Amino acid sequence: MKQALVLLLILALAAPLAAANNNNNNDAQATPTYYGDVQSILEQECQVCHRPNGANLGGMVAPMAFTSYKETRPWARSIARQVESGLMPPWHAAPRHAGTFVNERSLTEEQKATLIAWAKGGAPMGNAADAPPAKVWKRSDGWTIGEPDLIMDMGQDFFVEDDVEDQYVDFETVITKEMLPEPRWIKAVEFRPGSPAVHHIIARPFGGIAPGNDPTVYHDGFGTLVKPGATIRWNMHYHKEPGPGTGSWDRSSVALRFYPKDYRPDYVMQTKSMAKFDFEIPPGDPNYVATTTAKFDRDSLLLGYTPHMHLRGKSARYVAKYPDGTEEVLLDVPRYDFDWQTHYKYPVGGKRIPAGTEVELTMAWDNSADNPANPDPTATVVYGGPTTAEMMFGFVAFADAEPGYDPSNTGFLSQQGSSQEDFEKRIEERFGVDWDSLSEEERGQLFRRMRREQRRDGGEGTVSGGE
Repeated sequence: MKQALVLLLILALAAPLAAANNNNNNDAQATPTYYGDVQSILEQECQVCHRPNGANLGGMVAPMAFTSYKETRPWARSIARQVESGLMPPWHAAPRHAGTFVNERSLTEEQKATLIAWAKGGAPMGNAADAPPAKVWKRSDGWTIGEPDLIMDMGQDFFVEDDVEDQYVDFETVITKEMLPEPRWIKAVEFRPGSPAVHHIIARPFGGIAPGNDPTVYHDGFGTLVKPGATIRWNMHYHKEPGPGTGSWDRSSVALRFYPKDYRPDYVMQTKSMAKFDFEIPPGDPNYVATTTAKFDRDSLLLGYTPHMHLRGKSARYVAKYPDGTEEVLLDVPRYDFDWQTHYKYPVGGKRIPAGTEVELTMAWDNSADNPANPDPTATVVYGGPTTAEMMFGFVAFADAEPGYDPSNTGFLSQQGSSQEDFEKRIEERFGVDWDSLSEEERGQLFRRMRREQRRDGGEGTVSGGE
């Protein structure tokens, strides 16, 4: 993936440290050592990715291992730079949320200071006797969720051609009786992209991934039901730099772990999107802002959030507006990173909100020449599937607060007074097409057409809804 390659290039250009292991500082005892101080930090905070067969975060794979002094030492200065700049570990929630989300990737100020001082002090090895035995990571063929109960893929090999920059392709597979003899509740899901060209995957009911996503592991008592005979539709988005020799084969896969047989969780996991499609970002605008809202009709448990934009994405902010008139910032991402689209996950039980709570999502984009990721600051940017276009999605994971409640036929998360079902019905009635059958490119064309018709007719309405 782009971020991994860029990081590797940055690190590779950094000059390795001098070979001496001894600390040249006058106060040798003040300099941290690998075995005395650094190894434990790497094991706790870094090796989940920086190790052989390390975590695959939505296609983001660490390009080097930090599981021994020999492996780590050449990268000491680069580690210090990345830590000091805040680029690593990759975590983009505002400091106000420290300790809020269970999958927080962060270092304490003390840990940062130790790594930086170690690098600046010559990266001394120290005495191996000062550290406990190195952590042994249990192998599970690279699956972070552990040994899967079921692995399935998108059903065929697909070649992403050399000239492709953005491509959307759908595949369908069926969960056979041989794969799954009886209905089971899912405990954990992990996708594995089969090609570096994979940007994101959506495969309901398993969910999906984008660069930087952790695998999905439900807290005990929460789950999603999957049944034999179910058809899985793989919505694949491929994105890469076009050119000779850049093509690659893909056969992406997904691993599942189940709860024990006959187990039924108390809460059914739901994922909906807060979306807006009728935005129009002017050329050169450094801070274009759009807002949309969603309202919960029942007491609910918020479980996590995933903001999604493209290359011009700048910031995202979820705010709860409670029935009593008070407000609360649920998630503030002041520095959105397209290459690290994190799902911000609450601890066990989630965050309870009362019926009538409105969640407001505000997103901002930087379409100026000062945005180094901007493919064209002279363009007027609207909704579209290609990475060079833009999107506005704020995914919300949630469950009904009532144990045992079955939300399968309710869709109780409403957006701007209109449910997903109503929105899709309007699309079908107006254009004679099925929303689910449309590609991202076709959806973008449809919304641009609707916007032109609204302007022609003098309408003031907005086009919002959908997933």
